[in-house]
Amino acid sequence: MRAHSLDDVARTVVDCRACPRLVTWREGVAATKRAAYADQTYWGRPVPGFGDPAARVVVVGLAPAAHGANRTGRMFTGDRSGDWLFASLHRTGFANQPTSVSVDDGLELSGVWITAPVKCAPPQNRPTVIERDTCAPYLAAELDLLPWRVVVALGGFGFAAALSFTGWEGKKPRFGHGVSVPLPGGRTLLGSYHVSQQNTFTGRLTEAMLDEVFLEASRLARGSDS
Repeated sequence: MRAHSLDDVARTVVDCRACPRLVTWREGVAATKRAAYADQTYWGRPVPGFGDPAARVVVVGLAPAAHGANRTGRMFTGDRSGDWLFASLHRTGFANQPTSVSVDDGLELSGVWITAPVKCAPPQNRPTVIERDTCAPYLAAELDLLPWRVVVALGGFGFAAALSFTGWEGKKPRFGHGVSVPLPGGRTLLGSYHVSQQNTFTGRLTEAMLDEVFLEASRLARGSDS
């Protein structure tokens, strides 16, 4: 897609109805709601990326959570995964507060942009290959418009998507936590286990492990000016 600004991308994303299965699912979840949020109005639309438009670090996840971003309208906002992500971003200097619960909660990001390869909440959190590819131009447009130096990919899905749009050539490296992949132009792709409850509840991903990735991302982003 052609976009002159990140706002252009966001407007196009929000209006997208390209994937029938995702449209049905996201709107169905927004209509039925979870009991804990019965008194809230769900977003129920695609969720654009957000953050600092001058970001040197881009965080790439998977897709909005059904009762998280699909409810609040902001990536990683209003769910347990977001609790972990923003707490770490706060500890490592990218966020002014450790929580993200709603679009008007006062959260401000500095030096980081948060996005996902798939902009709609998928059933069972599993987008299809066709849905991933249909949504791909949005992530590509964001990366084209951001002055990024480092991509932090949360999980293998985000890692593979990031490789597709960052100029990587040759045999694809294997995803792993802490994996660092040099990219053309002095850029870097960093891998991290996803901040899903499956990883955080089991101890596969700890706070220290996540902080290390973002501290490295910060170091690499600053180093690009030296």
